[in-house]
Amino acid sequence: MSLRLRLTLLYSTFMGGILLVFGAAVYILVNVILLNQVDTMLAGVAREIVRATTVDSTGDLSVISLPQLDMTSNAYVQVWGTDGELLTTSPSIGSLNKALDPTALMLGKTMYEDSYLDGAHLRVLTIPLKLRSRIIGTLQVAASLTVVDATRTNLLSIMGVIAVVAVGLVMWGSWVVLGRALSPLQDIADTVDQINRADDLSRRIPSQGAVQDDVGDLVVSVNQTLERLESLFTSQQRLLADVSHELRTPLTVIKGNVDLIRKYKEPDEDLLNSIDQEAGRLNRLVSGLLMLAQAESGKVPLNFTQVELDLLLTEVFTETRVLAGSKVKVHLNQIDEALVKGDRDRLKQVILNLVANAIQYTPHGGEVFLSLKRIGEQARLIVRDTGPGIPAEDMPYIFERFYRAEKSRTRSQTSGFGLGLSITKWIVEQHGGQIKVESKE
Repeated sequence: MSLRLRLTLLYSTFMGGILLVFGAAVYILVNVILLNQVDTMLAGVAREIVRATTVDSTGDLSVISLPQLDMTSNAYVQVWGTDGELLTTSPSIGSLNKALDPTALMLGKTMYEDSYLDGAHLRVLTIPLKLRSRIIGTLQVAASLTVVDATRTNLLSIMGVIAVVAVGLVMWGSWVVLGRALSPLQDIADTVDQINRADDLSRRIPSQGAVQDDVGDLVVSVNQTLERLESLFTSQQRLLADVSHELRTPLTVIKGNVDLIRKYKEPDEDLLNSIDQEAGRLNRLVSGLLMLAQAESGKVPLNFTQVELDLLLTEVFTETRVLAGSKVKVHLNQIDEALVKGDRDRLKQVILNLVANAIQYTPHGGEVFLSLKRIGEQARLIVRDTGPGIPAEDMPYIFERFYRAEKSRTRSQTSGFGLGLSITKWIVEQHGGQIKVESKE
């Protein structure tokens, strides 16, 4: 059963319950009002009869006068003696000699009761006639409830028709309104089904204008999820392509050198050195990928301690001067004392990555400048070089894995894999810091 049908049935049932309670209240109220009107009329007739009735010297009923015709036209009157003899009746009864309410006549107390006499439904008022606490007779005044019963029946019929029509309108209205309200959910289901069948993550759920409701928020959330999935899927495809390319080159070199060694049947030092270099490149690639995978899964442990960042920078400066050799001059400019809480090895990896990149991409005779400055509660480390700069279109992507501004897929033996800055960015962010780049060609 669909959600639309379930909600429609729920709303219709709820409305039916409300109409049932309301109808019962109206029916009871109308019934009470009608019976009160009949009881009031019977009480009025009874008062007139009691007022006009007299007794003789012995205390028995003498003269019983019935009210005017307009008061008794809708009432039936009987006066019974103490010996069960019918003393007088109203003209409307005719020759009926049965008690209007035999049970009440025997009880001898004032009461209103419904009675069925020869198929007629009557409302009977029974009043004992007393003289000084002695019962000298019994008065019964009755009125037909035919009109009341007909009114009840008509009221039930009308309320039944109204209830059926109202529930039908509610069902129709709910079905239409829910169909419009839940149509985005069907769009979501259709879009997801199309994505599953066509493997096309570029599809989006059409938004129904700027509707600010729960369904509209769901559409926005699902579209954002699809956008993120598409980005992740594209990134995965690019990752597989880049990894395949990076693996192909060293593996091709290794296989070619092995084939040459087999051909000449004697080892060659240059070929062995080439194989060793390419194996080292593969090892660095796998290590970088492994660390990124562990970082994304949160499995890279960070040992946070107090680190003297100025001493760490001095240590890296000493090491990188040897790395730069005569190609590039490395300078240590302003350096402030800075004590930070972090993982010393990872922070050293960050500085080494940045300085190594600067040295690698700075042409012969260029310069690299390092500086460290305290700004409030933070330490700002700057690595600046005199290299050719980074094109503006490459700036947003340099921290993505395998991304390099080099347009050629053929790179030198010393070029990296485009993983260093991705790892660097992750380490910096894990220390609550930020990493930014500024460059011009």
